[in-house]
Amino acid sequence: MAKRLTCFPCHRDVGSLKFHETSFDLLKDLLIYLNKINKDNLDGLSKYSGSFKQKRLVEYIFLITQELRLDPTVGYHAVELLQRFMVKHLTDMLATIPSQGAHADEATSYEDVIFDNLKDKFPLILFSCVQLANKLFLHRHMIDTSTAVQFLHSLGLSVSKQTLLESELMVFKGLEYRLNVLNPLMYVEVILEVLGHNEPSIPVERLYRICHHALQFITLDQTAIYESLLRITIQCVSPTREQRYHKCL
Repeated sequence: MAKRLTCFPCHRDVGSLKFHETSFDLLKDLLIYLNKINKDNLDGLSKYSGSFKQKRLVEYIFLITQELRLDPTVGYHAVELLQRFMVKHLTDMLATIPSQGAHADEATSYEDVIFDNLKDKFPLILFSCVQLANKLFLHRHMIDTSTAVQFLHSLGLSVSKQTLLESELMVFKGLEYRLNVLNPLMYVEVILEVLGHNEPSIPVERLYRICHHALQFITLDQTAIYESLLRITIQCVSPTREQRYHKCL
């Protein structure tokens, strides 16, 4: 897919979000819930966390959603599904490596086989996450299996309908059938709702469109942005591992 990523068009009907209609009590409960979810996620971080949110992977997902004219929410949600699936899948696969009675070179050989198999399946896994995210939201239209296979063929991936469906089912099962996870765009919508509640005169609907562009930039360059903020916060050019850990909490 030799294309450059442009800003997402906002396909979603902004009016359908119904800003300014959430009650104070509901908004308060939602903020408490989001805070709890964030803390739980930090407490359960895997060593692979963030490995599948690298700029090239995120950009590739965004390009797919843009090419298929899917809602931007699908792209952000697909990134979260890919991260969660791959962390769990890798953890489960590496746990099968014999820990007793195996030499170091044998353990390395097992890992090589796992990563080689994963490398071959990864493009289809990534696309399956996009498909599952799109089926969850359906803001614009569904990509049927025939269209999906044709699109994959255009990318040089020769897969059948059956293979695609099996891949989606594998990812679905790996996620323990839980697709309704939080994504960055959801947080933006909540923040805008809070902003609109605190100051009703603010044009939240117009800000929502602007936030799409800002969030896309931040998502793609989050590593560089995080590094800059961390160095400024701790006033240190080379943060230690302990400093990185404590600033994540």
